[in-house]
Amino acid sequence: MLGQVIALVVLVLGTAALGVWWSARQGAVRGPRATPAGIDWASSGIALADRVTFVQFSAEVCAACRSTSRVLGGITGSSSGVGHREVLVDDHLELVRTLGVLRTPTVLVVDGGGREVARMSGAVSDTQARQALNRVTTAVAEADGEGQS
Repeated sequence: MLGQVIALVVLVLGTAALGVWWSARQGAVRGPRATPAGIDWASSGIALADRVTFVQFSAEVCAACRSTSRVLGGITGSSSGVGHREVLVDDHLELVRTLGVLRTPTVLVVDGGGREVARMSGAVSDTQARQALNRVTTAVAEADGEGQS
């Protein structure tokens, strides 16, 4: 009997730890994955904004995709040179494979030159999206500073 109680406690604690870990990963801003250089976004039907584009890979049946789309739409509506493009994974399977998209929503944060600067998976909050936007702004400023040296 004591062994069963201990096993149950271990199971509950393990499940709780897994839940905390999973929640912490939702929408977290990470660095870009190593993907092939020179993705031709235009040939995939994705027009990039001047400064930053949130490229969101979504599925038709995905509640987190809808909430992420609302968050990103709010940010792009209030930021100059920032765009949001939502792409259905079923319509862009080759691009999904090339970019290593494993779940929806996955949001790639792409600079004006078409380079992935950051990536987020899972439901994205306003704070997380703004953090990713700041990462691009910082990367562009650093690149400009290196070019002027």
